[in-house]
Amino acid sequence: MRSPMSGHRTYRPSLQDRLSKIVMTSAGALPGPVIQLVAGAPEAIDGQLLDPHFQAGVKAMSLLSDGEYEDMTIEKARKTVEKSAFTVSGDRIDLAVVSDLVLPLGGDDPARADLPARLYSPSHGSEALPMLVYFHGGGWVLGSVDSHDATCRYLARMGGLKVLSVDYRLAPEFLFPTAVDDAVASFRYVRDNAAALGVDPDRIAVGGDSAGANLATVVCHLTRDAGERTPDFQLLFVPATDMSARTRSYEMFGEGFFLTAKNMDFYESTYLRSDDDRLDPRASPLLAEDFSGLPPAHVATAGFDPLRDEGEAYARKMADAGVKVSMRRHATMVHPFVNAVGATPLARAALSEAVGALRMGLAY
Repeated sequence: MRSPMSGHRTYRPSLQDRLSKIVMTSAGALPGPVIQLVAGAPEAIDGQLLDPHFQAGVKAMSLLSDGEYEDMTIEKARKTVEKSAFTVSGDRIDLAVVSDLVLPLGGDDPARADLPARLYSPSHGSEALPMLVYFHGGGWVLGSVDSHDATCRYLARMGGLKVLSVDYRLAPEFLFPTAVDDAVASFRYVRDNAAALGVDPDRIAVGGDSAGANLATVVCHLTRDAGERTPDFQLLFVPATDMSARTRSYEMFGEGFFLTAKNMDFYESTYLRSDDDRLDPRASPLLAEDFSGLPPAHVATAGFDPLRDEGEAYARKMADAGVKVSMRRHATMVHPFVNAVGATPLARAALSEAVGALRMGLAY
């Protein structure tokens, strides 16, 4: 069983992993027409053309893959996602501060736990900086602060802000709504201890990708509903927002573009206690009755992604309720492009664009 304290696990790549990373990083620097020779005939679906770097990357990851996550043991699936993330992470971005810590969230409540986290900062100075509390993707089952280390380094460097990557508890050891409770508790800790953390109390955002973006949305709903101060901004990459239904994008992109429909079935069935949880807005925030009063948001979806339509539907619901929202479909990319900062300049451009939206939203 995965201990709540096991989040400070350091992925140790093999020689083969390092060689694969060199190949993927080098390929990412090649011009699109050259990569297209490797990728093959362009994929065109729903009026979208898959970027050759991502097309080649999906092909390469398939060749390197040990199989589908749902066919592996949980332990092997977790190791595999760490390996995949390392392969496309690129050259390490050095920052002034990258430190592992433990958020003291346990207290006397047996349902709560102290949580590992990783703090990133572009400077050593005492000046209070904005902070992004980040929740990694991985279907509430996989992923860690290690799998999303490159993403968080990039966001901290380009955003000129602190990033706190939270290693919330995963299923199946900890079922819904444990991850939700961990996410809310993490944000509250940062909000209530901003001064001690060197954080600007008026510029605290939440964000994440896929399952992590799902958690970020729910943090905003629950703190608003509790009458508390909500996050000041939400940065949502390829968010999972509805476990109660399948959209048209599942039909078009449910197989062959890294994240599959079967992957999502596995994640959801592993995370949820029963099918009744699918209708709970804490699992399916798209089903929430009230979208008013939520923090401003930037929602970035991928064109070739089963989650595309539900992510965009969530952005529209916020906008319809008067929430300030910027929405961007990266039509040529797959899920989850945020991890591919070392594999293609398009992923870096998408993250940089999101950082721009974050900076405007937090006004710094």
